[in-house]
Amino acid sequence: MAESNAAPIPARSRNLAGQAVNYINEQIASRALKPGDKLPTESSLMSTLGVSRTVVREAISRLQAMSVIETRHGIGSFVLEPRRAPLDLEVVPASTLNDLLSVLELRISLETECAGLAAQRASERDLANIRAALDAIAAGTRAGGDGAGADLQFHVAVAQATGNRYFVDILTQMGAALIPRHRIDSAGIARSDPEAYAELVNREHESIYDAIARHDSESARAAMRMHLSSSRERLRRAAQSA
Repeated sequence: MAESNAAPIPARSRNLAGQAVNYINEQIASRALKPGDKLPTESSLMSTLGVSRTVVREAISRLQAMSVIETRHGIGSFVLEPRRAPLDLEVVPASTLNDLLSVLELRISLETECAGLAAQRASERDLANIRAALDAIAAGTRAGGDGAGADLQFHVAVAQATGNRYFVDILTQMGAALIPRHRIDSAGIARSDPEAYAELVNREHESIYDAIARHDSESARAAMRMHLSSSRERLRRAAQSA
């Protein structure tokens, strides 16, 4: 068996490399270094940490193995997006009126804050994605569809604008349970003309978008709460009079 030509790393250097790894991970956790940011140069890390180049290179090697950073030859090392473990949610799609009311109750608490954060953080690209979802809803309605997929995409686009992946994960995994129009005829239950009902809901969506586009977090929260609370109230009243 051939012997390796690489010199073994002394125990002390291994310990120092571990400390360097911890330092860089702490910088990432505190958002001093964010995904896409370039790590300081080897010389800068050596100076900051008071360690040798061997220690810095060992730390970088470990961080590469942990998928925390990637090194691009001749350019440098960059922070990667954190690995995402999927949320383990088991959600049964809403299939009855009571189910739908319960889902709306959940959405009011979740998406009200979602809209407020989106208003604070939305980029131009986020706003374009929300706008595209609204346009898709309108196009689907004109074509006689139920618009469920585009409606879900609107709410997911608002969640994406928060920059908080957990909002996105929850809304995406709950999927059809959140927007169950294809299972329940919401307009029919609410005793509304389908076109008038769709127009009303889309006006509520537009109010949410307008507040987010103005970066008015309080108005965005109010618009989202009003939209979802109104949906719940329309269906609750319809159920009582049925």
